Amino acid sequence: MSPKKAFVTTPIYYVNDIPHIGHAYTTIIADTMARYYRLKGYDTFFLTGTDEHGQKIEEAAKSRNRTPSEYADEISGKFKSLWDEFDISYDKFIRTTDAEHKLGVQKAFEVMFDNGDIYKGSYEGHYCVSCETFFTDIQLIDENLCPDCGKETRVVKEESYFFRLSNYQEKLLNWYNDDEKCVLPKGKKNEVISFVKQGLRDLSITRTSFDWGIKLPPKMNDNKHVMYVWLDALLNYITALGYGTDEKNMKYWPATVQLVGKDILRFHAIYWPAFLMSLGLPLPKHVAAHGWWTRNGEKMSKSKGNVVDPKEVADAYGLENFRYFLLREVPFGQDGDFSQKALIDRINSDLSNELGNLLNRIIGMSSKYSNFSISSKDVLSYHKKELLTAIEHLKMAETNLNELQTNRFLEELWKALTIANQSITIYEPWVKIKNNEKDFALATVAMVANILAKVSILLHPIMPKTTSKIAETLNFDISNNSYIRFIEDNDLLDDFIIQKVPPLFPKIEAELLVTPEPSIKNEKNEKVEVDSLITIDQFFQTKLRIGTIIEAEEVPKSKKLLRLQVDLGDEKPRQIVAGIKEYYNPESLVNTQICVVANLKPAKIMGLVSEGMLLAAKDENGLSLVRPEKNRQNGSSVG
Repeated sequence: MSPKKAFVTTPIYYVNDIPHIGHAYTTIIADTMARYYRLKGYDTFFLTGTDEHGQKIEEAAKSRNRTPSEYADEISGKFKSLWDEFDISYDKFIRTTDAEHKLGVQKAFEVMFDNGDIYKGSYEGHYCVSCETFFTDIQLIDENLCPDCGKETRVVKEESYFFRLSNYQEKLLNWYNDDEKCVLPKGKKNEVISFVKQGLRDLSITRTSFDWGIKLPPKMNDNKHVMYVWLDALLNYITALGYGTDEKNMKYWPATVQLVGKDILRFHAIYWPAFLMSLGLPLPKHVAAHGWWTRNGEKMSKSKGNVVDPKEVADAYGLENFRYFLLREVPFGQDGDFSQKALIDRINSDLSNELGNLLNRIIGMSSKYSNFSISSKDVLSYHKKELLTAIEHLKMAETNLNELQTNRFLEELWKALTIANQSITIYEPWVKIKNNEKDFALATVAMVANILAKVSILLHPIMPKTTSKIAETLNFDISNNSYIRFIEDNDLLDDFIIQKVPPLFPKIEAELLVTPEPSIKNEKNEKVEVDSLITIDQFFQTKLRIGTIIEAEEVPKSKKLLRLQVDLGDEKPRQIVAGIKEYYNPESLVNTQICVVANLKPAKIMGLVSEGMLLAAKDENGLSLVRPEKNRQNGSSVG
């Protein structure tokens, strides 16, 4: 019987910038899943790579006096180099400039065209170069700004080929309804369903306004068009398996797990399955969207100088410690925050105190009580309950990992470690030895060693080098055979002589990285800190407007929040959720005017959508809303 197959993908990373912590997070999750499937004996294919076409790349290369190809080679090389240094276990690194990819994309275009899903027309709309996306007038902010990135859009009018996305609306809704876990986590799936139910428009899939992309198939006899970057990019998941060329690896399709950031979920959970339906191919089993990372509570940006360099962190704190932190620190699907303090706390508490110290305690006790010899022969006689409870946590851990909940996976593993650590405290083997209960004491040590061995096997996909050291110390190898024996069949370790090893996780006493303060120089060549300095263009990106509060009420179960309806001169009032309940009662706010940041992306606060932010001043005397001196027309600009 042939082994089960698994296909794991990252998104292919756009070569407009060098790798950052978000790229590392996605890739490490994917690497973990690929290693886990291999551990279970699956025939596994793991794909990553770079997305290299499009107007944004063409313009970026031109601004650097490079050809698009030269620029793409440089940035793609940086991604591949980092993943190799991080020991990412990919089976293929695809580039959308690969010849085989181009042929596969052209083949897919032909199939979709022949199936009646592609037609020629013309398009006029607002196009965001940065996001490579068209937006309707209703979606725009202040008539011209991209709702996703806030940058100015361009009005584009050109001949285009269209994909009949509208034909797939009901089929997509049926997929979401029939397959509970097709999009993970559930909250993200609900967002996708809501978007699709609003109605899907046919998708423009070619451009004539730039050249850096894949040309249409020769049979189309229309050489002035290049393919839209998202059609080109999404098809990498099958062209990497040989679609349209040598299809021997198509045996791995459909994908088991396709990991994406939440900002590109729409493309992967709507466009991509629709393309696959048109091609007559099965849909992926899981499209899984993770959140974004901030740093010390702030959004990362080059101008702030606070972008986290994953290589710098891994070099300072250890790659496997970094991998553990990323996967433990944040629930999958939610945004996470990186700080050196949080990383150090995880290393010192979770890894040093609970994992590394447990191994040290086993070595220490076995050296005193049994000349380093450990035997499992009496474990079930004395400690069956503890062992079975630990095994239940391991089963739950695997359930969580199969749903990409890496933080819960690790929490369950650490619950098993807690049982081991607490057993030493509760049963006090040193006391048992004094009381001539040596069999009990040695069984306790062996039970703890067995729990550590089982945890190490399941932790292996995240920390392969660390767990290999632990396994070597406990005299076994981590492999599919040991997974079957110790995890599936719940067997115990053979008798062995434990090896002495140095501590796995030395304590870290202080932050190891100094974040450079971003600075500029003035006309006198003096450094000027840029934390607090912005350009006039940056200031005018913030749209401040006057509005009147027409409704105000408390948010149930919240000590701080009020829900306001604010008239900003638009067709309908804006809902704003504000943390001002401690300083204002709702009744006093009705019919008063306030200043509002009007072009913030909507956010959910305690389940309520908030469509703006109030301006206020706060000091030791409390908080005051910023208001106009005299009433002004709703929607009036401030600044």
